[in-house]
Amino acid sequence: MIRVLVIDDSVFMRTVLTDLLGRDPSIDVVGTAEDGRDALKKIEGLSPDVITLDIQMPNMNGIEVLEVLQSFENPPKILMLSTLTSRDAELTKKGLDLGADDFMLKPKNLGKIRGIEQELISKIKHLITIPSITEKPRIIQRPAENLVMIGSSAGGPPMLDSVVSSLKEDLNAAVVITQHMPAGFTASLAERLNRISPLKVKETENAELLQIGCIYVSKGGFHTIISANPLSNGKMGGKITHSKAPPVHAVRPAVDKTFASGAKVFGKKTMGVILSGMGSDGGEGMEYIKNAGGRTIVVKEEDCLVYGMARSALERNSVDKVLSLKSIPRDISKYIASIE
Repeated sequence: MIRVLVIDDSVFMRTVLTDLLGRDPSIDVVGTAEDGRDALKKIEGLSPDVITLDIQMPNMNGIEVLEVLQSFENPPKILMLSTLTSRDAELTKKGLDLGADDFMLKPKNLGKIRGIEQELISKIKHLITIPSITEKPRIIQRPAENLVMIGSSAGGPPMLDSVVSSLKEDLNAAVVITQHMPAGFTASLAERLNRISPLKVKETENAELLQIGCIYVSKGGFHTIISANPLSNGKMGGKITHSKAPPVHAVRPAVDKTFASGAKVFGKKTMGVILSGMGSDGGEGMEYIKNAGGRTIVVKEEDCLVYGMARSALERNSVDKVLSLKSIPRDISKYIASIE
């Protein structure tokens, strides 16, 4: 059983979160707390494995709780719950710096809060199983000649945990992740993934060159476009260009934009991966990769929270393989190693 303490100043949120978590037989909600002071007392008394931590609370907020928990010898795993505001985006990033293990966005419409059940439970289970990597291998940075692109949306972050934590440090490619997420929160996602991956993970920057051994998370609010960057050895590399072009499929960054531009530059040295996600974003981009001679895979439906994006690619007959989540990192390594 995973012992969970729910911390939130809203009675409604405490009640709903307790109800959602209580539906999973492997989770035991051992208590709730209404603010930071109450939380610290209950953490010491109840010894939870995981806490869900609201950021903005009276008396003592979530950031102040994290500052105190730094002195604990065996603190619980911490899942922050953030609202979709620029202020909470800043505090989420600060919370990760202070030791929070992961974060999750609350729906804008609290009436839809019950829709987060699967993601909430999945994240809590991941916190228990995925270790942090405290030391990364020394990787000689050089321009990438191969490119792996991953697209995801609803239900994607826990899958990204599994994939990036299993990639090998000798991967001869750059990796670009485009996850549908509001502006301000992709930096926190990159920092979170950087803790659990043997490779360096960072948010994209405009005009930066794609390097081997680096995973780039598309910056929220911009499309990530891959532009050509000729290399001194006569081969082709790539660089990141941020675009404020109109949203595609009502999102920016859009997976289609990244996939299509990456395929144009890297051709058969491109690999596209689609994980869980709602809507059709990514289907057209996978077709570009397939037509360019690259490798295309989607995750199995039973592993997904939502199968819209993967299904869109399948309907276009642009998918080489449908794989289980745990098989994807191995397939990435195998394909990249086969490229001449």
